[in-house]
Amino acid sequence: MNALSIKKGTNRKSAYNLKSNYGDEIETHTLAVLVDNEAGVLARVIGLFSGRGYNIESLTVAEVDHEGHRSRITIVTTGTPVVIEQIKHQLERIVPVHEVADLTVEGPSVERELALIKVSGTGEKRVEALRTSEVFRARVVDSTLESFVFELTGTPEKIDAFVNLMRPLGLTDVARTGVAAIMRGS
Repeated sequence: MNALSIKKGTNRKSAYNLKSNYGDEIETHTLAVLVDNEAGVLARVIGLFSGRGYNIESLTVAEVDHEGHRSRITIVTTGTPVVIEQIKHQLERIVPVHEVADLTVEGPSVERELALIKVSGTGEKRVEALRTSEVFRARVVDSTLESFVFELTGTPEKIDAFVNLMRPLGLTDVARTGVAAIMRGS
């Protein structure tokens, strides 16, 4: 069942069901949230999403100001424009939140993700995996006689494309960091 369909006999209370009311398309947005680096803040932010049926596609968190004890939470989420606005307003009301920036609408931004991709295989498949990794500028960070672990940095779409090409070549495991994003320019 996809996020927009409602099966008979179920009472799904999800923000995604707003599409049928407003006719808006589902959009993907990257939000940068500056928060105090203290216990429970991430749980409160996640609770906001889960309690209202909002989806998180990607989530990264790291301290960005050691002296000010502030962290940046980068969230990639999906929803109608109305839902995205609700998410931003509700995030702004959480007490330890200092700033909420919607990088998708505030101007050009740079998004990157790190992935480790394990591919097992021998013979021609092994050689093809190496050739493909060169095209994507993936680095080999571990190698055995039966497998490689590639490190790849890029947009989520680039990583998705590389993973899809590795599937027939012996893809066995993928670990992804989630999106890190920042505004371009001054």
